[in-house]
Amino acid sequence: MLKQSRCIIRQFKKMAGIILIITLIFSGHCSGLTLTDKKGRKIVFEKPFNRIISLYGAHTENLYHLGLEDVIVGVSINDTFPARVDLKPKFSYHDDSEKFLAFMPDLVLIRPMIDNGYPKLMNRLEKSGIIVVSLQPSGIKEMYDYWFKLGLLTGRDLQAKKMIRDFKKRTDRIKALTQGIQPKKRVYFQAIHTRMKTFTKGAMPIFALETAGGINVARDAKASRNTNIAIYGKEQILAKASQIDVFLAQKGIMNAVNVEQIKNEPGFSVIKAVKNNQIYLIDENIVSRPVPRLYKGIVSIGILLYPDIFTQEKLKEDI
Repeated sequence: MLKQSRCIIRQFKKMAGIILIITLIFSGHCSGLTLTDKKGRKIVFEKPFNRIISLYGAHTENLYHLGLEDVIVGVSINDTFPARVDLKPKFSYHDDSEKFLAFMPDLVLIRPMIDNGYPKLMNRLEKSGIIVVSLQPSGIKEMYDYWFKLGLLTGRDLQAKKMIRDFKKRTDRIKALTQGIQPKKRVYFQAIHTRMKTFTKGAMPIFALETAGGINVARDAKASRNTNIAIYGKEQILAKASQIDVFLAQKGIMNAVNVEQIKNEPGFSVIKAVKNNQIYLIDENIVSRPVPRLYKGIVSIGILLYPDIFTQEKLKEDI
């Protein structure tokens, strides 16, 4: 009898343990999803956000790519892509909180620069019950996690996973295309001309360059202020003048430069690429932003470096 009672107790404990595990699993599920943003905020949510104001062009572009045009109720005043974004109400971090509240967003997407520069606005929005999330990957390794977080916030995690798979598949194809190129072009990739800045290892523009088969001559560049931008003085550039086959510069809001400025920069006449008229500009929006169009940037760089291999006819369907 005693033996039978002990057996019953053991079975009861086992069953109780199973029930406890099931309870924990379901209680964890019911508590919703949790993610941490760049500011360290822990965002807990039980359902996708469906009224979003995006204050960064990359967020906006990725949301459109995920098929979320209808949930976007506002975008940054600087947003230009895709073209339909012009139909959306425009917002700035200089606006007062009342303008944001009038559109009743449940989520405002920002990036660290806005978080650090305009804390009062962010605090007002949060006190009004609006969730603020600050996201921006510092390099290619973080980009995939960033895309997935956007998918989680909007209930498009499956689409985000597909977005990641598709991008990796296409870039792997390019890597296979450039693997056997010899010799490879050595490139200096300029970030900001007036301050003699380049990009650090792992930055998206360097990923684009290396995927396209180029060699970054400024691999020793050191990051400044925890960014992917590095000061690379004229002395450092000129020390490698004979190695630079191609001088590549991003062009846009960050770097309003032209070929003549680079060509006429004092001292630059000794650079191999300048002597051979191998100076090229590329739209910063397709090389510096964590968006699927980064693939277009890779192909565009490839066409500049190796036109015989990268032809628009071969890759036009991809870009």
